[in-house]
Amino acid sequence: MASPSLTLGPDTSLSRYLQEIRKYPLLSPEEESSLSRRWRDKGDVKAAHKLVTSHLRLVAKIAFGYRGYGLPLNELISEGNVGMMQAVRRFDPERGFRLATYAMWWIRAAIQEYILHSWSLVKMGTTSAQKKLFFNLRRLKGEMKAIDDGDLAPEQVDHIARTLGVPEQDVVAMNRRLAAGDHSLNAPLRSDGDGEWQDWLVDDGDNQEDMLGEHEELSDRQALLSRAMASLNERERHIFEERRLKDEPVTLEELAQHYGISRERVRQIEVRAFEKVQAHMKEDIEARRQKEAVTQ
Repeated sequence: MASPSLTLGPDTSLSRYLQEIRKYPLLSPEEESSLSRRWRDKGDVKAAHKLVTSHLRLVAKIAFGYRGYGLPLNELISEGNVGMMQAVRRFDPERGFRLATYAMWWIRAAIQEYILHSWSLVKMGTTSAQKKLFFNLRRLKGEMKAIDDGDLAPEQVDHIARTLGVPEQDVVAMNRRLAAGDHSLNAPLRSDGDGEWQDWLVDDGDNQEDMLGEHEELSDRQALLSRAMASLNERERHIFEERRLKDEPVTLEELAQHYGISRERVRQIEVRAFEKVQAHMKEDIEARRQKEAVTQ
C-alpha cells in the first residue's frame, strides 16, 4: 500500500502539515465502503491511499493525546500514520463498522508501541499493570487537578496505586519520569511564535452531529453484541466475557479451576462461544442490510 503523499519528517513544518491534511475530505459511509471493497477485492492502491489520507486528521488528534511523554509530536503522528495504514490493510467493510472506529485501536497501538520503545531505558512496560500506569497516570492526575503540582501528595499516590493496582513506589517513580517531559500548551508551534500547541487541540471536523453519530454507532455495536451473546449458555457467556471482553483476561487455569475442567476444555468452550457470537453478529448485520434494501 502506498503511504500518504504528505509525509511528516523531522524537517517538515508541523503547522503546515496540520493545515494540509485538513484539505483531504472526509468520506461518507457509502464512499468508505466502496473504497474499502476496491482495496480488498482488487488491490486498488489509489482507493487505499484515499482511505488513509481521509483519516490523517484522526491520527493527528489521537497523537496529540500522547504529547506529554517528551517525544516529538511529528514522530508520534508518523507512527500513528503507520497504524492507520495497517488498519486499512486489515479492514473488512462487511463487518458493518466504520473504518475510524476500527482504525483508532491500530493508531493507538502503533503510537503506544513507539512510546514504550522510546522509553526503553525506563524500567516499565514489562507487565500489563506497568503499561496501564504509564498510559493512565496523566489522566488520573488530570482528574485530581494535579498535573502541575510536581511530586504527588501521599493520598494522591495511594489513590492512583489502588486504582491501577500497582505499587506506590512505581507511581512516584513514573510520575517523576513523566514530569520531565511535560510541556506547556501555550508553547509556540514554531520559533517565530506563530500559533500555540493548544490551537490544534480541537479538531474542526468534529461537531455535534459527528459525536451523536459516534454515540449511536457505539450503542448499536453494544446492542449487536448483546443480542449475539444471548445465543450462549451461561457457562459459554461467562467464559467469553472473562476471556474476550476484559482488558486483562482471566487465565485458562483460573477458569479451569472454577469449573473443574481442563484448560484445553476451557479453550474449546471459548473458541466455540466466539464462533457462535461472530456468526450471530454476521447474520444480524446481513438481515439488517436486507431489510434496508427492501425499504429503499
